[in-house]
Amino acid sequence: MNILITGCNGQLGNEMQLLQKNYPQHTFFNTDVAELDITNQLAVDDYVQRHAIDCIVNCAAYTAVDKAESNKELCTTLNTVAPAYLAASVAKRGGSIIQISTDYVFDGTHHTPYVETDTPAPDSVYGSTKLAGELGVSKFCKNYVIIRTAWLYSTFGNNFVKTMIRLGKEKEELGVIFDQIGTPTYAADLASAIMTIIEKGIVSGVYHYSNEGVTSWYDFTKAIHRLAGIDSCKVKPLHTSEYPTPANRPAYSVLDKTKIKQTFGLEIPHWEESLATCIRALKD
Repeated sequence: MNILITGCNGQLGNEMQLLQKNYPQHTFFNTDVAELDITNQLAVDDYVQRHAIDCIVNCAAYTAVDKAESNKELCTTLNTVAPAYLAASVAKRGGSIIQISTDYVFDGTHHTPYVETDTPAPDSVYGSTKLAGELGVSKFCKNYVIIRTAWLYSTFGNNFVKTMIRLGKEKEELGVIFDQIGTPTYAADLASAIMTIIEKGIVSGVYHYSNEGVTSWYDFTKAIHRLAGIDSCKVKPLHTSEYPTPANRPAYSVLDKTKIKQTFGLEIPHWEESLATCIRALKD
């Protein structure tokens, strides 16, 4: 199978690249904006047809949540328009697409884990453009998997885990929000799940994926510092209201993973177990 990875320089794209040696039966085309501009419909069409792409894993996105509020046009182009181009192009070949989406399609007013059939109600430009991207993908390609994920981190790029380690070493005291609840996702685990889905065969639909368990940003930070051996920084809990941001964040965005586990036979690690794995890798 010829598999196109977009956004290969991002957290998830890099993790996808690390796995490729385990799948010699497939040919992978790793692209970022320098290799393929996914916002250019003609370029996408040409690339997909020329390389006979059978499956696209779209890891590319505009993910600067706060900047998105004042940069709606670019955010829409990357998160809504481009996925539709990718879906339409691979559909011409009878292929499939795996689109990565977000917990931000929900407003976070639930108090029980979100299932795939819950009605989306995005409360930010980022969430709205990602939801529109989901709709475009499902409209233009019948062989699709949409994976909503949350709180993504890895050894690559900038993310919450690396920031908290850095700040923990630099500062004596740190305030972190305690009243936003969700589940961290180790990008390496998500990449592994994506490859399992490709191997087992696309079952079209929307799925939720994060690590197991539930935490707050405050408790997540405490765990990061403990596992990283940082004990000189006092972490204080903050209310969301004490840390205003341009974009609204879901107060509760725990995702129910039952559907993806049952459909593809996935076993998902607990978030703390995966965090320990990531921090070990960062120390190496």
